[in-house]
Amino acid sequence: MAYDDKPLPYSAAPGLSGPEPHHRVVVVGAGPVGLTMALNLARLGIASVVLEDKSAITVGSRAIVWSQRSLQFFARLGIADRIMAQAVPWSIGRISHGDVEIFSMDMAGTDADRFPPFANLQQYHVEDILIERALAEPLIDLRFRNRLTGVDQTGDGVELSVKTPDGSYRLTADYLLACDGARSLTRALLDLDLEDGAFHEERFMVADIEMEADFPAERWFWFDPSFHSGQSAMLMPQADNIYRIDLQLGRDANVAEEVRPDRVIPRIQAVVGPDFDLEWVSVYTFQSRRLAEFVHGRVIFLGDAAHLVPPFSARGANAGLRDVENLGWKLAAVLEGRADEGLLDSYNRERVQAADENLRDSARSADFISPAPGVERLFRDQVLALARKTAFAREWVNAGRLAVPCIYRTGAPDDTLLPAEARPGAVAPEARIGNGWLLDELGTGPMVLAINCAAPEGLPVPALALRADPTLRARYLGDAERALYLIRPDRVVAARWITAEPRDITAALRAMWEGRE
Repeated sequence: MAYDDKPLPYSAAPGLSGPEPHHRVVVVGAGPVGLTMALNLARLGIASVVLEDKSAITVGSRAIVWSQRSLQFFARLGIADRIMAQAVPWSIGRISHGDVEIFSMDMAGTDADRFPPFANLQQYHVEDILIERALAEPLIDLRFRNRLTGVDQTGDGVELSVKTPDGSYRLTADYLLACDGARSLTRALLDLDLEDGAFHEERFMVADIEMEADFPAERWFWFDPSFHSGQSAMLMPQADNIYRIDLQLGRDANVAEEVRPDRVIPRIQAVVGPDFDLEWVSVYTFQSRRLAEFVHGRVIFLGDAAHLVPPFSARGANAGLRDVENLGWKLAAVLEGRADEGLLDSYNRERVQAADENLRDSARSADFISPAPGVERLFRDQVLALARKTAFAREWVNAGRLAVPCIYRTGAPDDTLLPAEARPGAVAPEARIGNGWLLDELGTGPMVLAINCAAPEGLPVPALALRADPTLRARYLGDAERALYLIRPDRVVAARWITAEPRDITAALRAMWEGRE
């Protein structure tokens, strides 16, 4: 096996032998979302307890594609170097119809980007790194084999019941963060359900195989290949000579039959030949749904507990990490008295907007990859045929549009002479700063960037003055000669000006802390 599964540490919780002290934050779920949430809070000085029912790291690769934005976030958590030491970076995707490649796309950035557009690393490796980091963090109390069994809201906090191998106990906290995945127990305990959305009947087989191959680090997608006639297929590299294969099976596929080795192995041999070892296989269907609201009093939902999307557009785990980035600084500010609870409403507003974009885009991908019989299938096949001959039709081909960060709706101060890439609500673009990187210089709080100018005196936040090199000019100035940017702690542009008075920046900062749109 490529990954040596190992048991996770367990010790008796303090609450089993006496009353526990009140906690600021309890996180439920120790997957990538829950662990990064705890680590993000810790870097902001907030302690947390993490409850996780499992006793071993998740089997199978699960989430594997980590976006550039997620890699930037991993850098702030201090684990990007370990991730990249194992991951397979890539930027090229190839699309084929039948056995003929109809086009390819290269999403590579520039040498001003610290990280590639995407890097593939199995979820079990990422969890392993995150767990090691969390266990070494004094502000994180990570408790495995601790199952949440009850939630009561008290108005100014939550009371929780927890079951362990040694018995049950209770604890209290200011906030409960539900990061417990698609089958969220927290959601069930609060009697919440996902809103009606798209239930996709198509079934897909996903498998991890280990093999020696000289395939380039690219994403390959086929519509109707000869080795899997009438369906779609995908192949991607992972670490440790592991490859991910997705095969569309059809709406009537029998799940119990399709995971049998005598069914799985011949299908994979048709794609890559006979020389491989089967590591893991699963058959899945998928949904496009979300909670109506992500904030329910003192219980806040993140990741798959809040929203579910199809897995083939790299929108699941990456969207969960965007939830973590958005919520972390806001919750820390509320807990420390620097903002009132209204700021958390902006987490709900912004991440619901992002979820709706992901749901819409992933549903469109699903409809193109597995169209309904009749007109939908005819349209899809005609687009693919046309894409073989004409470039304009290639923009209609949708083999899973890969995730990009949401640009939040905002009425913040803006000067449209400045580049659209760095407009308010967008993620601040990366750039080299001497021998380092701009995003690394922004710290844990808001900051003003003063490019080709001096920051106004008397600002209530730190400022970073920069001279514009070609990259900074292209990404932050455009046709302007100078600019001031207010950057939020999650590296989102809060406001920008070509020139501004201190009162202008202070007003924008106040609006940011109040969570105004």
